[in-house]
Amino acid sequence: MRRSAVAALAVISSASLLLAGCSKAEDGGSENTGKAAGANAATTGVVNASDKKGGTVTYAMADAPESFDPGNTYYAFIYNFSRLYARPLTTFKPAPGEKGNELAPDLAESMGVPSDGGKTWTYKIRKGVKYDDGTEVTAKDVKYAVERSNFARDTLSLGPNYFQQLLDDPDKYKGPYKDKSDKGLSSIQTPDDHTIVFKLNKPFADFDYLVSAPQTAPVPKAKDKGVDYTKSIVSSGSYKFESYKDGQSVTLVRNENWDAKTDPLRKQYPDKIVLNLKVAQATIDKDLIAGDLVADLAGRGVDTQTQAQILAKPDLKASTDNALGGRLVYTAINSKVKPFDNVECRKAVQYAIDKVSVQTAMGGPIRGDIASTVLPTDIPGYEKFDTYATPDNKGDQAKAKAALKACGKEKISTFISARSDRQSEVDAATAIVQSLGKVGIEAKIKQYPSSKYFSDYAGVPKFTEKENIGLIMMQWGADWPTGYGYLQQIVHGKAIGQSGNTNLSQLDDKAINKLLDDAIANTDEAARNKAYAEIDKKVMDQAVIVPLSYFKVLLYRSSHGTNMVSTAAFSGQYDYLNIGTTKK
Repeated sequence: MRRSAVAALAVISSASLLLAGCSKAEDGGSENTGKAAGANAATTGVVNASDKKGGTVTYAMADAPESFDPGNTYYAFIYNFSRLYARPLTTFKPAPGEKGNELAPDLAESMGVPSDGGKTWTYKIRKGVKYDDGTEVTAKDVKYAVERSNFARDTLSLGPNYFQQLLDDPDKYKGPYKDKSDKGLSSIQTPDDHTIVFKLNKPFADFDYLVSAPQTAPVPKAKDKGVDYTKSIVSSGSYKFESYKDGQSVTLVRNENWDAKTDPLRKQYPDKIVLNLKVAQATIDKDLIAGDLVADLAGRGVDTQTQAQILAKPDLKASTDNALGGRLVYTAINSKVKPFDNVECRKAVQYAIDKVSVQTAMGGPIRGDIASTVLPTDIPGYEKFDTYATPDNKGDQAKAKAALKACGKEKISTFISARSDRQSEVDAATAIVQSLGKVGIEAKIKQYPSSKYFSDYAGVPKFTEKENIGLIMMQWGADWPTGYGYLQQIVHGKAIGQSGNTNLSQLDDKAINKLLDDAIANTDEAARNKAYAEIDKKVMDQAVIVPLSYFKVLLYRSSHGTNMVSTAAFSGQYDYLNIGTTKK
């Protein structure tokens, strides 16, 4: 989800002040057209900056999210979108490029106050924040939100499980749906309606980042409906749900009980926000160019065919933003599926893949440079190295066959999974299949929809083992812009879940786990970054991840969207918090 680095082009002056809530006018004020902003303008400034209110902002996406429930999601675009109706304790400032990585208090009055050597964190909740039904948000609602999202994994399994790992007494708590005492976790305390205290089992230097997750957005216990809460979410943000049509569309309208005095970040510009689901990617691209959409909500970028059309026309290219975002495209090698439980068989895959062919299949260098590390180049702790270097990154069949022989194999038959609604991912998997076939590894593609990829298929270890899915296509962005925020959920053994799993390799290495645990407890940032580089190398020694490319997104920027910012905080996507429209 992180970072962008491109040359500065057109920058709208005063835009950062506008998005931070410092605009001069609240209704019908200033407006810039942004038509001449130029390529990559939204990565360095705010394009079409405006404080004009009204109109309908329309988004679309090719599939449907797993859930809109802020406590039951793990896609970056829902983290981004959910802030319209769910306020976490902290969030990232609406700002372009790497400036978007800066944290700000959101539901909390200020950043956390650590004590007990970083094992206790205290936050004060803003007074006067109300749900869309007019009731006031309390600290107990935040506590309940964390409990339901982390300790009811049999019901809500799609988000990360950091709190489950970090809080002081998780083993004694059965979760809010099974807790008969109604007391909840003793390690989350609410001494009054506006104070919440987290007691951890170890110091955790990134805790302010952790509470930016929508899992800390308040949920009133009386309104919780478990997995069905996604259909009747109570809003604490500037917008509320007007309608929810499962798999079809979502409509948000202004939350009349939202008070700008309690919220320095949100501006509530459009009258209505509409998200259309399961729209063909080619149609999304066409509608973006025509100005009928403001953005592709998933933030995946235009498809390969549209990319060629856009890059061939300077006037269209001028409306694109091509940014890094702390993301890696990779193939996870499932260490629990034979024969990939043998490191030599995993090394055979590493050497066999022609990464240039994969890069080409995904759209070429504009979609990212060829990768050799788990950490992307724009995440702290990154160090350049290549454990499985091949000539010109095109694979080394001799080394691959030698590794197969060392594994006791001449041929392997397996499956590789990819998301059916992500054509570039399927194309990349196809290129990988071709490379592997040249060394005796027969892989067939199994396609699954994004909406169920982690909940039912690739993220379910028992399913992948049963179906002989030894290779899994994956794209990963940091939960927050540190080495720990990037690595923990994909390489730490405690991150492995029975559903919604993102440690797809099922790596559980004691040395790697300890390095991560020790690093996050260290107050020395330089020492932490050094540890993350060491972890990266150890993961590559295990050969469980094949880095393919340091992903760059190619977004098309609608001429009708106002306050358009490509933010590093959400993988280079546009920041959805304050987007408006010039269309009525």
